Amino acid sequence: MAEKSQTILVVDPDTDFLDWVRKQLETPQIRVVTATASDEAYRAFCQNTPDLLITETHMQPFSGLELLVKARQRDPDAMVILTSAFGTTQTVIESMKLGAFDFIRKEGLPFNLKHVVNAALTEQEQMRSAVTFKPQLTVEQHQDSIVGQSAAMQQVFKMVGRVSHSDAPVMITGESGSGKELVARAIHHYSQRSHKDFIAINCAAIPEQLLESELFGHEKGAFTGAVAQRAGRFEQSNGGTLFLDEIGDMPLALQSKILRVLQEGEYSRVGGNETLRTDVRIVAATNKNLEQEVSRKAFREDLFYRLNVVRIQLPPLRQRVEDVRLLAEYFLEKVATKKHLPRLRLSEEAVRLMETYPWPGNVRELENTIQRATVLATSGVILPKDLPLGNEAFQRDTEEDAETGSPANLTKESAIEFLLQTAQANPDIQLLPWLEREFTLHAMKITRGNQVRAAKLLGITRATLRKRIEIFGITKELSIS
Repeated sequence: MAEKSQTILVVDPDTDFLDWVRKQLETPQIRVVTATASDEAYRAFCQNTPDLLITETHMQPFSGLELLVKARQRDPDAMVILTSAFGTTQTVIESMKLGAFDFIRKEGLPFNLKHVVNAALTEQEQMRSAVTFKPQLTVEQHQDSIVGQSAAMQQVFKMVGRVSHSDAPVMITGESGSGKELVARAIHHYSQRSHKDFIAINCAAIPEQLLESELFGHEKGAFTGAVAQRAGRFEQSNGGTLFLDEIGDMPLALQSKILRVLQEGEYSRVGGNETLRTDVRIVAATNKNLEQEVSRKAFREDLFYRLNVVRIQLPPLRQRVEDVRLLAEYFLEKVATKKHLPRLRLSEEAVRLMETYPWPGNVRELENTIQRATVLATSGVILPKDLPLGNEAFQRDTEEDAETGSPANLTKESAIEFLLQTAQANPDIQLLPWLEREFTLHAMKITRGNQVRAAKLLGITRATLRKRIEIFGITKELSIS
């Protein structure tokens, strides 16, 4: 099957430069179209719909940056590279802010042009051929929406519905980042207390000396800095819901006072003698095993039983893979609405990657990943390269190499031992140069030939990277892969 032809539009006032670029880039599969003025270039862009636009910044009658804006207004997925002999820091930043794929100073073109162009064309082809999902999620408008269609989450939803009509204390357990506060908010939202305040407090984030005052309030002069009377969270949430997050980290001395509120509905401010009453529903959460904490006397047994009237166990994200896509769609919509940005689409390949990732940070990590992808994506489609999922790329590569004897999931020590054994078994290998070459090649592959990102990944300058590419002769290998 014949390879699909691609078109590159190159814009520059210097005809000699255009001839040089044509010789560098034109192949039987790549057609190069040129223009010497920006208005002429825009007409050519509209007529040809090129796969890539390369433009000098200093153009007439309007600048290359304006051409970039016009091109992306016509085609939001337009792939554009800016060039300049006098590129300032501000110009580079502005071009990337406006959606350019890359910015190359002209003195670097002989070294970078083909690599950057190949990376841009590859990304454009992936973006255009990517199978994108049609969003299935209708995002609820209130901030307490919890998303999930998995069987595990359906059980959570059912429990939320059952406990919402009562005032029974609820204990929510689950790993950090799994969404315990969202469940607590949903309980409040669907309860008869929803017209009153929902107040959350993280028991692990506040020093012990201040936590009591935060919960119960204090009288003027109760301690240094108490310049006025202050109402605590129990007083502020009267009639509503108080969410005690990370309850397992609460000091023992405070636990007895919380127990009194649960039993009697009474408490006193720090430094005060007046007995105050409160009508508040307690929802607690922890990522600790409270049964173990009770057995080692780190958590009061009587408080545990008071809080553990109804228990909701929240599954980690890796155990509800079918929810990953829905959550990603939800966070895309949330970011677009909050930041007034266009809503990006998810490619099938990106969804598959997210569904195979273990998500050690759970839903919170997924939300942060989507936010980063939204900021860094260079097109309207989120591709796998837009998802910086920890060391997953390295893990996948090592697993794929298992057939050749490369072990996956190595510790640092076992990895070093493995490399030394490899060198001993292959006397022709000079270990350090070989490692330097392999790391350089791998960095260039996973950054799709982007020398700036590859150099940053390796912790070296781009000049050093170029020397390594030349010394190790890996240019041909990169173009083949």
